[in-house]
Amino acid sequence: MINRASSFLWNLRQFSTAVPTSRTMRLSPLGFSRLKVVFSNNSNLRSFLLSDFGNRVQSSIRYLFQDALILKSRDDFQTKGISTETVLTVTRVLCPRRLPFDSKHSLASDDGLKINFYQEASNEDVLTKETKPTPVNYRKLSQECSSLSDVLDIFSEAPTFPSSNYLSSMWTIAKRMSEDQKRIEKQLMFNHPAFSQLCEQMMREAKIMRYDHVLFSLLAIVKLGIPQNTLLVQTLLRVVQERINECDEKCLSVLSTILEAMEPCKNVDVLRAGVRILANQQVWKIERVFTLQVVMKCVGKDAPIALKRKLEMKALRELDRFSDLNSQHMFEALAAMNHRSITLLNECSKMVIGNIHGCPFKVLISILQSCRDLQYRNLDLFKGIADYVAVTIDIWKLKQVLFLLILFEKLGFRHTDVMDLFIRKVMDDPASLTMKNIISVLHVYSSLNHFHKCHTQEFQEAMASSLTGYLHHISSENLLNAVCSFCLMNHFPLGLINQLLQKDIINELLTSGDIERNAHKLRILAACLKLDVSCHKAIDLVLPPLPSTPLYPNAKVADALSSLLGEGYFLKNVHLPHNYHIDFEVRMDINRSQVLPFSSVDVITAAADIQRVAVLCVPRSTYCLDLTRPRGYLAMKMRHLKIMGFHVILVHNWKIERLEVKDIVTFLKTELYSAKAFPTADANPQSTC
Repeated sequence: MINRASSFLWNLRQFSTAVPTSRTMRLSPLGFSRLKVVFSNNSNLRSFLLSDFGNRVQSSIRYLFQDALILKSRDDFQTKGISTETVLTVTRVLCPRRLPFDSKHSLASDDGLKINFYQEASNEDVLTKETKPTPVNYRKLSQECSSLSDVLDIFSEAPTFPSSNYLSSMWTIAKRMSEDQKRIEKQLMFNHPAFSQLCEQMMREAKIMRYDHVLFSLLAIVKLGIPQNTLLVQTLLRVVQERINECDEKCLSVLSTILEAMEPCKNVDVLRAGVRILANQQVWKIERVFTLQVVMKCVGKDAPIALKRKLEMKALRELDRFSDLNSQHMFEALAAMNHRSITLLNECSKMVIGNIHGCPFKVLISILQSCRDLQYRNLDLFKGIADYVAVTIDIWKLKQVLFLLILFEKLGFRHTDVMDLFIRKVMDDPASLTMKNIISVLHVYSSLNHFHKCHTQEFQEAMASSLTGYLHHISSENLLNAVCSFCLMNHFPLGLINQLLQKDIINELLTSGDIERNAHKLRILAACLKLDVSCHKAIDLVLPPLPSTPLYPNAKVADALSSLLGEGYFLKNVHLPHNYHIDFEVRMDINRSQVLPFSSVDVITAAADIQRVAVLCVPRSTYCLDLTRPRGYLAMKMRHLKIMGFHVILVHNWKIERLEVKDIVTFLKTELYSAKAFPTADANPQSTC
């Protein structure tokens, strides 16, 4: 094997000497490079590589790594004033596993310059002579050293094989540090004279050290923050590619963790494809649930659906072996590959609920974020998490509870106990909230339409007072968001509203940012000031026209009204002032005994003895998750329709879909004619189906 490697290196060295160079310098292993090789004679290289390749045919997986050696597109190294050269695209991996680092190469760096470098020849015999035969124990090293520089000092005194032990111990030490200390130590590490030497030795040893040591070294390098496009990282990625057939379950777990932590690039994408193939081949042989979950995260959202289902089936078969930690992390694993397995999520939810006490904050956040990404709604799971937070709220920071409430709002979940307790904590210390926190709090409470039984007014005034102190620092969009949230809650702080209605702020909102969204919120403000706040002066805003979208009323409800009332006794798609729309309108007499045809009431629409009825067909998304309380915008619309003289009947689309037309007729008849629905002409209760 040594003779073959030496012969290959000698041949490549002979070929490299024929390449004309303009500059010669030693390239640091931390030099930024994508390892794109620029040759002056493409035909010579091709013939040489093909002749040297011989019978060294690797297994099928290695042929997947096409263009693996070309890491940077042609455009990446074009710079102003520098001519470009034709770059050879290698369509197959044509070099053996042991990479030659003792030959001359011409590399294209990130700044576009072609850099020629030369490294001294070194083979395994030289390496053995230069290093100590007794390797250092990285666990002992990480216990004896207190800083990254200590490890580098020991390495500089007597470097030993393998160098992976030094890198692993450095990452172990870094994990024990605070963020500030870690940042300082990393800077000292980069400036240490032995660090470059350690990187060079790691590159040389990668050819011959054990495969799992290469992977652990690469993991430590990535976690230590060494830039991904350096020669060191890209070289190790190439070595990992060429030796991927040596990957067992342990190596597959480490490799998946590495790729999950790295940004997409040519070599990373190639390795991810390799992991998908290995996972497809070895999924039934995986013994550890942790390895299975790491692989699920690594394969990503673009993995074939057949592979996702195979991983799902493997996880279902291992359910009996799931630990509490496994069940908690399965949400994140499924979200990472965008696979919504209801059965698996339901089973893991039961385990999370049963072991919720002591669950870390980060895990709770991860579970809720994954449920949001997967559009998974489990009322029992959310209630279990919220009940746990309500019981232990004294140990949580105010901003942690707010973060949970924000996620609950995105899921449409309203937990009254947690929201009431949060209001009390805010009122005890309103100064602890920043401007962004206040805006988030207002959005959560207005969207979920939540009001405290006793302290609603005090809470709203406290939020308005705190936000008023930021008037000189708040952006126009944030001010609009806050005022719109107050409008949904039927509270109108005039100081904030007057600031928002200044011409320059309105003009900024209608000419920059999300103009359509800003215009929608300004329409809400205008409607509230007209209908809810009679004492405020009317505003005349010139807003962009609403897009004309076709409206299709619920066909089943239309058929039911036609069967119950007959044609001419109801209207479809009724447009009202203030940009409101209702699906159906019915008009009745004051005695609730009959429905009036529209031809006879057109002239007396505003008469006191006419009751107007608005039938709204609403989707599930307009309600909170428990389907017992309308969300903020629907609640405001119902409030405004009542002010305009309507009685509102809510028809739930998700219930209507399961009913026959005759059942819908029975429901509408009960709501329109029953004495309970209309006790008096001005009571205007809301009825729902």
